[in-house]
Amino acid sequence: MKKMIFATNNKHKLQEVSEMLNGIVQIKSLEESGLSGEIPETADTLEGNALQKAMWVYERSVDCKSNICGCFADDTGLEVEALDGRPGVYSARYAGEHCSFDDNINKMLGEMEGKTNRRACFRTVICLIEDGKPQFFEGRVDGEILTERHGKEGFGYDPIFMPDRFAVSFAEMPLEVKNRISHRGRAIAKLVEYLRMK
Repeated sequence: MKKMIFATNNKHKLQEVSEMLNGIVQIKSLEESGLSGEIPETADTLEGNALQKAMWVYERSVDCKSNICGCFADDTGLEVEALDGRPGVYSARYAGEHCSFDDNINKMLGEMEGKTNRRACFRTVICLIEDGKPQFFEGRVDGEILTERHGKEGFGYDPIFMPDRFAVSFAEMPLEVKNRISHRGRAIAKLVEYLRMK
């Protein structure tokens, strides 16, 4: 089975993506690949950050350069209409550097207080690099920002994001349901389709 390095050490993300790619490729985290250090995320677009992270792995991995395995990275942003598309590319550090998921949610709920337009979307962009060539896959899900937390599952903004056509937040869904409809799930589905065709 083909091996891929996923540019993350986030255990939640790793679990989600590993389940979606199960039987197609074997996923290794940065730590499992012996890669350490701060991955740069200085681009002002999701596409730019995903490329930057994937290239960081590709340039440091002997396995990637010798085509033993490929690598991929993702970047995700929550784009809120009432906040002019913020936090977007800054979603993970919305409340500041080294902030927690809770810090970000608290800031979001504070900024959204009293706003009637609660429309938002999550976007994930994946950059896959094989043989030194980048390819991009995007997933998007539309929904709204809730007025308070609902559910204990998931991570990030999951407790306050309710996708369209559902009456529960991402954090209230079983993982297999979320994986099927989420922004990351949709981007990974495109990646899976591409890998199956090879």
